[in-house]
Amino acid sequence: MKKNISLWFVLLLLAANNALGQKKAYLMPRVIEKNGRHALLVDGKPYLMLGGQVHNSSAWPGMLPQVWAAVEAIHANTLEVPIYWEQVEAVQGNFNFSVIDTLLLQARAHNVRLVLLWFATWKNGSNHYMPHWMKNNAAKYPNVTNKKGQLIDSPSPNIEATLEADTKAFAAVMRYLKKTDPQHTVIMVQVENEPGAWDTQRDYSPLAQKIFESRVPAELLKPELLKALSRPTNATGTWKEVFEERADEYFHAWSVARFIGKVAAAGKAEYALPLYVNAALRDPLTNPMANSYESGGPTDNVIPIYKVAAPAIDVLSPDIYLDGSERILKVIDLYDRPDNALFVPEASLAPHMARYMYDVIARGGIGFSPFGIDSNLPDGKQTEAAERLAPFEQDYKVFSPMMRDLAQWGFDGKIKAVVEREGNAAQTIDLGAWQATVTFGSNWRGNDVNPNTKPTGRAMVIKLGENNFIVIGALCHVTFKPLGSNQNKVWQYLSVEEGQYEKGVFKPIRILNGDETDWGGPRFGSTPMVLKVNLGVR
Repeated sequence: MKKNISLWFVLLLLAANNALGQKKAYLMPRVIEKNGRHALLVDGKPYLMLGGQVHNSSAWPGMLPQVWAAVEAIHANTLEVPIYWEQVEAVQGNFNFSVIDTLLLQARAHNVRLVLLWFATWKNGSNHYMPHWMKNNAAKYPNVTNKKGQLIDSPSPNIEATLEADTKAFAAVMRYLKKTDPQHTVIMVQVENEPGAWDTQRDYSPLAQKIFESRVPAELLKPELLKALSRPTNATGTWKEVFEERADEYFHAWSVARFIGKVAAAGKAEYALPLYVNAALRDPLTNPMANSYESGGPTDNVIPIYKVAAPAIDVLSPDIYLDGSERILKVIDLYDRPDNALFVPEASLAPHMARYMYDVIARGGIGFSPFGIDSNLPDGKQTEAAERLAPFEQDYKVFSPMMRDLAQWGFDGKIKAVVEREGNAAQTIDLGAWQATVTFGSNWRGNDVNPNTKPTGRAMVIKLGENNFIVIGALCHVTFKPLGSNQNKVWQYLSVEEGQYEKGVFKPIRILNGDETDWGGPRFGSTPMVLKVNLGVR
């Protein structure tokens, strides 16, 4: 009997260990898709990155105190921070991961997740983060040649030696992360940074020209891909024959994407964290030629090429520094695709940019991050730095306790949002049995309002049930009217509660009534507010 009990205990222990192993595998961060919407799973549940990206040279240990102060100030849950090839492999074949060690240790101490940015072959189109032993051997690791035969400040994507060096280094980084970060402090990695080339549409070196004059690879000649690139679905031939006036740009995009795809695949073979590539954007409204922006990166018009050329990349992401709500909302729409999770890893720190988080979250976006949160402005300008951070700090403070809920609601398609545009026009949100109308302004007196001096108003509505909603907003007024099955019925607010979500539970602070709701609906001031609204008809 004792022997049977001992055997049973051993089997139970083995089963428990196996279950634990399965649990650890499940906890690996990953991007999932359902019905064309996406979620980033961290610890097995949807996670919304409330991010902040530091300046390019802020990953060094001596700079980190002000970085963590900024992270804490804006209530960020994720820090985007570079790691530098020139530091990781200062001597060829000898890898130094001390900066990664410091970042992991301090991020855990601050209970913050990390997104590491691999500054390597490309950083904003240049090779400035390559190790010195590569920079000093331009013959082996050459730059792009422009149409005039001149070398420009951008590495060629057609050089096997460069590819081999980057692939080995990135694989070493990912192998080290797997070994030293079993708790997944790092939840995502950016491969390169705004890759491509300025001041030329492609590499015109003899080697590149020979490839360009050959036939287009079969992977790019699939009918559905040609259709996405506005080409005849039976097109075949050389790059010029198939892609005509866009041939140079598409060739360079293919070359850069293939390079990055191979680097990414080598890293993922070591440690399969989600990987993404960020894009320096072009004008999304005018379809300009690549001589007016960085050619070769994952701009909106070449996303289909990147998807084919770099399948190991999970997400293609826009860095948003554009002006004007029409352009910015168009960019968000273009990168929100059934085959691509929406993620904004860099955005201008301008105060008006914070409102676009609402649209990203409503679309099921996996994260948003302003750039340069550790602004170290000259003496006397620290107030200016605080003013830049304030809108992000206000929204992050509201979103942080309900981050998991927002991520799940966005994934489930339960959120709708509006952001104020130039002109301050009111906007409506269709909620099925109800319509919400959002007008923008501040200092409400009855139905009179002072328009916002800048378009910074925003609102999102989460549909919990047919008549039950969570409303989050700032600098706006939200009113409801019955539609559909409720149309023409008498209605009223059954309750409007102000409070906050924490761990999946709404905790009310007070019930709003009288002046706060009698003028058509609740009004939101400059500080974002969370309301639970229950509507009734009879």
